Formats: sequence, structure tokens, C-alpha cells
Amino acid sequence: MYVAVKGGEAAIANAHRLLAETRRGDTNVPELSVAQIREQMALLVDRVMTEGSLHDPDLAALALKQARGDLIEAVFLVRAYRTTLPRFGASEPVETGAMSLRRRISATYKDLPGGQVLGPTFDYTHRLIDFALAAEGEAPVAAEAEPLADAAHAPRVTDLLGRDGLIEPSAPDDGSAPGDLTREPLDFPADRALRLQALARGDEGFVLALGYSTQRGYGRTHPFVGEIRVGTVAVEFVPEELGFAVPLGEIDLTECQMVNQFHGSAEVPPQFTRGYGLAFGQSERKAMAMALVDRALRAEELGEPVGAPAQDQEFVLAHCDALQATGFVEHLKLPHYVDFQAELELVRRLRAEHAARHAALKAGTKTEMKEAAE
Repeated sequence: MYVAVKGGEAAIANAHRLLAETRRGDTNVPELSVAQIREQMALLVDRVMTEGSLHDPDLAALALKQARGDLIEAVFLVRAYRTTLPRFGASEPVETGAMSLRRRISATYKDLPGGQVLGPTFDYTHRLIDFALAAEGEAPVAAEAEPLADAAHAPRVTDLLGRDGLIEPSAPDDGSAPGDLTREPLDFPADRALRLQALARGDEGFVLALGYSTQRGYGRTHPFVGEIRVGTVAVEFVPEELGFAVPLGEIDLTECQMVNQFHGSAEVPPQFTRGYGLAFGQSERKAMAMALVDRALRAEELGEPVGAPAQDQEFVLAHCDALQATGFVEHLKLPHYVDFQAELELVRRLRAEHAARHAALKAGTKTEMKEAAE
């Protein structure tokens, strides 16, 4: 269809070589290693893993290096690699209540069982550029190790509220396997499990903007951060030949439990409701935004009016995926010569018709004026 692009293989090969040269940059500057990216850009690596739906810090760091730091391109690379991996089954649900806690904060209780652990956070920094980081041979600043919270003595805030019946109970597990967005296309209406999958894979900026919109009156749910947990959880798998769970390893997760107002109904007394977010690594902003939007998407289920963008599941879920959005936007760079020539011909014809009508109208007006003058 696009005859003009035939014979462009040499140009494409040159573009690939130029990309590799540009990616490397000045060869007098030491090359970044995958290990450096993994260790020193950990938050970016965590985001690539979360939106790429694959927990592999080394692979995410390599994707970032290959993509020259382009986050969406790195996510694309990780997801493409993910499709090549064999699938043996699903792991057991991770137990975040038994998480080895590196960071744990709550905005609802000052003194809660297990205590608050600030951990590594930007929350209390001054947001001033530290030019010492640009100095050669900077020695790392030794920090006193903050005691980690004992998971056995750090019950979830939502569990504390649940004991008094102040928050909705978690939905019971009916034993059915949840849907899988990576194997089946999303259909509407989507249940909560699929919505949470889509939000977890969704672009952090988009989900954050929607969460922010709920705070500005577009589907207000009056949320409180019940708890944010950052730490390590064990992953287990039950092989068919064994029939019992065996450990596969550990992964880092961020979990956010959002506590929201609910005025109740004829059947349900006033109580708090839940919004939930979960992401790989330390991804607090993503987990919080996800929890806000998760709660907004439950409006219809809870009998609340639905009118804000964040409450419309088709709007949210059909547009939150950065790769789908990129595909639709960036395909505009591809050749559209035939389409444009058709549009160009249409515009020219319409302009000619418009000019003819205008000339006829002008001629008719002059004739009427002449007849009136006579």
C-alpha cells in the first residue's frame, strides 16, 4: 500500500546503528552497568517491574539501559520478554500480614501495635539539590540501622478496624481462579480482580492523575491511608506432584490499604470501606493512587452515584495502559500517505465548492443591487 517505503531496509539498519551509538553516548564517560542501574535507580526499576508485570530487577535494569531511560519502552521490552517465558502455574497468594517490614506507616493511628517505621523515604527531605552527589569519589553516609517492625506484632490496621466491625469485611475466597489480563482480553464489566490487575499494570502518571481527581471532588470518597507496608514476602508454589506448598523465594512489595468513608444503606450500617493497592518494590505513589482509584471504581457496587471519570471502569481501564496508549499515539508516525492524499483531495474539492457558492452568492448580490438601482 505504501510504495514509498519499499527499499528502506538500509535506512532502518542505519537507524538501529545510530540508536546504539546514541544510547552509548560519549565513550569517554564510563558506561553504566546493569548492576549500577539496579542498585542506584531502584525506584525506577521497581516501576518497570510493576508495569511490566514481571519481578526481575536485573531484567528491568537491562531494559532501562537498552531503552536509554525511556520508561515506557523499557516496560514494552519487559512485557515482550515475559511472553516468551514458560508458564507452570500460579503461586499461592502472598501473605502481606507476614511481611518482613522495612517501612510501615499509618495516617490513622499514631501509636499502633508494632509501631511506625519510617524506613527509606523522601517524605522528610527538604527537596534541595544536593550538589555533593556530583562530587567524584563521594563516600556513602553511614546511617544507624532502624529496627525493623516484627510482622508478628504488626497487625494490619484494617484488621484492627475489622475486629470492631468498623470496616467492611474482605470478600470471601470462593475458590475460583481470578481472570488473567495477560492471557485473556479485558471485557466489561470487569470484576475487581481484573480491575486491580489493570491498575497495577497501568501507567503510574495516569493512575495518579485519576486518584488526584477523586481528591478534587470528582468522585470524592474521603480517604485515609490506613497503612502502607514496604517489605519482603515469601512466594510459594504447589506442584501437582507434591500437593503441598514449596518456597520459590522472596520478593519486595509495597501494599497500601486505603480506608474510606461510607454512609451505609438500608441493609448495611455506616462503616469504612476499602481501597487497595499493591506494587513491586518500593512503589508507594503507585500503590496509593491505585488504592484511590480502586475505591472510586467500586461506586456502583456500593450504591453510590457514578459520574466522575475515575468511577467509570471502561474509561479508566481502557486508557490506563501505557503501552496501548503509546501504540495508538505513536502509530501516527507511520506512513499515512494514501489516507492523507484522500483527505487532501477531499479538502480541495470542498474548498472549490465553497468558492463556487461564495462566487455565485456574490454575483447574485451584485445583480440584485443593480436591479434595485435601476
